[in-house]
Amino acid sequence: MNGHSINKDNNDDGNLFGMRKISFWEIYGVKRFPYRGRRRFTPLIYQSFDGGMKISNDVFGLTIRQFERMYKACLERRTTQQQWILNLRYPDKSSNEYLDYLQNCTDCNKDHLLWLENKPKEKYLYEHLVERVGTEIDIRTRQRLFIISDNIENEFSTHQIKISSGSLAEGLNLPGSDIDIMCINKMEEADIVQNVRSIKHPIHHTTFVMETDNDYPGFTRLRMVTEKKDGSFFVPFAGNRLYLRVNPFVERNKQSIPTMTVFTHGPCLSDQDQTIDYAFCLRSKYLPHNAIPWAYRHRRQWPPNIVIDRIIDYGCLMVPIGPKNRSKDDFLWRVSFSVAEKMLVHSFNFTQMLCYGLLKLTLKHVVNRNDNVKDLLCSYFLKTILFWVSEEQDIDTFQLSKLYFCFSLCLDKLISWVNICYCPNYFIPEHNMFLQKINKSNNKILLCVLESIKYGGINGLIANLFQLDNANHRISSTNSESSSVKLEFLFYKLGGSTSAPTEIPSCLKGLVLADSFIKSESSTFIIDVCKYYYAEINQFIAQLLPSPNTRDSMYNIHERYHRHLQDGINTDAVSGWLLYASFYYVIGQYNVTLRLTDYVLSRCTPDMRRLRNQQHREKNYCNSKNVHSTLTLIERMKMSIVDNVSYLQHSSLIPEELRLEVNDPIFTIPPVVLSHCLRFLCYHHLSGISNRQEALHNLYLTVKNKYFMSQVGFSESITLLGVCCEISGNKEAAYQWYDLAIQCPYYVCPTAKIRKSKLFEI
Repeated sequence: MNGHSINKDNNDDGNLFGMRKISFWEIYGVKRFPYRGRRRFTPLIYQSFDGGMKISNDVFGLTIRQFERMYKACLERRTTQQQWILNLRYPDKSSNEYLDYLQNCTDCNKDHLLWLENKPKEKYLYEHLVERVGTEIDIRTRQRLFIISDNIENEFSTHQIKISSGSLAEGLNLPGSDIDIMCINKMEEADIVQNVRSIKHPIHHTTFVMETDNDYPGFTRLRMVTEKKDGSFFVPFAGNRLYLRVNPFVERNKQSIPTMTVFTHGPCLSDQDQTIDYAFCLRSKYLPHNAIPWAYRHRRQWPPNIVIDRIIDYGCLMVPIGPKNRSKDDFLWRVSFSVAEKMLVHSFNFTQMLCYGLLKLTLKHVVNRNDNVKDLLCSYFLKTILFWVSEEQDIDTFQLSKLYFCFSLCLDKLISWVNICYCPNYFIPEHNMFLQKINKSNNKILLCVLESIKYGGINGLIANLFQLDNANHRISSTNSESSSVKLEFLFYKLGGSTSAPTEIPSCLKGLVLADSFIKSESSTFIIDVCKYYYAEINQFIAQLLPSPNTRDSMYNIHERYHRHLQDGINTDAVSGWLLYASFYYVIGQYNVTLRLTDYVLSRCTPDMRRLRNQQHREKNYCNSKNVHSTLTLIERMKMSIVDNVSYLQHSSLIPEELRLEVNDPIFTIPPVVLSHCLRFLCYHHLSGISNRQEALHNLYLTVKNKYFMSQVGFSESITLLGVCCEISGNKEAAYQWYDLAIQCPYYVCPTAKIRKSKLFEI
């Protein structure tokens, strides 16, 4: 093998202890290969004094036993430092790469779970907490769901940027969780900078400078320094300076939805059921001055540097609400780190996420059960505590085998903060978030409650949260199926997009993005979510096309309609088909419309479920005859879900008789109501008097019984009934229905009042 080997002929150690000299290559059957360099020694194998085998002249110069010891030590280091390694490899655990790793990993958390076998209480806590919070794949899939939803919707939305926030977007889906959405108006963008030197020229937007209030470090004033267009929010303050006011900003956003009853909930606007909170805000691409030290202060391994860099690059949000003890101050805006906090939570490992869920459950089921301290604490305080503890502790502290220990660290920090009545904001420690909440007059009784949790230990915690029952100690064997159902219900709760696009180019961008996610995502659930958005965007594009009755190149127009409408039927069982029925009605093919509405009505059976219905029961859904565990999300939705039909502003698919209804951004109609309305209009054109009256009667019964109808769409349904009565010549009945539509408490169809006023005009 090497003609220049020094010991080839002279080394006689091969006969030592009576053993024949055997080469390494002969033992392992490795063929010789040419080597361009010069080897000084040929690898040899011997029997050592202790009876083992010894490899000499090899690259490492190690015995097999030494190699085994080093290999085992390496494996042990990888196990003990697993979280540190994962943090380096996957700093963003909401990424598709990390979700793919979890789905393909065969021994994730296996060693830690083996350690729990000797700790029955810790094991019980872990298993029941996972049953409430979800597996790590469940959590990451939820996070991915909101990321995908925001990215696609913001791509095709022409009016606003949607930012999902709150515990749902962070990955926790606990009972009672609301949908929190922060909105930035694209049409009224503003630049908010730290100082005048940060202004970039040329100026494209109205520009404000942050002026932090020393007495309220978590708040700032927004002083206007350049104005791109005339505004109505600016009033003189402190001489000739102009500042952006809070209340007019909120009122203007209220007026953007004048026909819906909204309720003020802090800085948010909520619907009647308070299931969705909208917070309209402004974005600054810069952090305020007093938050800059956060990026450079001493910390252990968390958060990862790449997450810190992303937070600095994004900046912060300005929310229109001031301090509670300065409610009349119309100039202070709260600095919100909602996006930064979501990035931080997305970098949590599984133990940190479980600890977060355990803290929230303890607040709800233990602390808030005591009327004397109820509402003194909030989940935001608990999240802040977990941020501080995660930063101060070694990342390897957060292992599943140490879950209760991590919870105890957070509880100890909370007790220390309550004792001094000071909760430092994670980004601005000078901002005491306990102000106006916890003080020396109420902290003693809260301390008693918290210390009772501490001294109760893990047994007391389990008893309070999970009602320990030795007779029923096993976790359900259908956890995987239950997890998939919960994920589907979360998506049904979100109910697709909240934006109404107005331009085809932006919709095409949304299609391209959705298609790229379909090709790149690893989760089949997320892929189906992207397919839903792909179908929904096709429904939007079909309504933004030129009228199907356009004389020039009519064939090409119809071909485009068919392509988008066919792709649009994959959202649910009926809404896409009803848009197709509208298309055939608009081009005058009434018999085709009647056949399609017949099909839609046959699908709207009592066992079907409405999208966005908050009253669904997961248990009933699992037992439904329409649900099969082997089907994908899209297949299940096409079998068991019905949705309203949403006509965009100036939709090309709206019947001419309803053209007035699409002067506003969106017009929503329940599926059965629209089916009977289209049938009435078709028979009206076909001169089928008896069939027309039957369709009108069926429409009346549908509205009366609120069939597949929610608060959204009820006023519109009554208005459509009035339109059909007016077309049939019964103006008195039409007047009554228009009047009833105006009196709806939740949402009022804007055209009901117009039609009522014009009803008896000559």
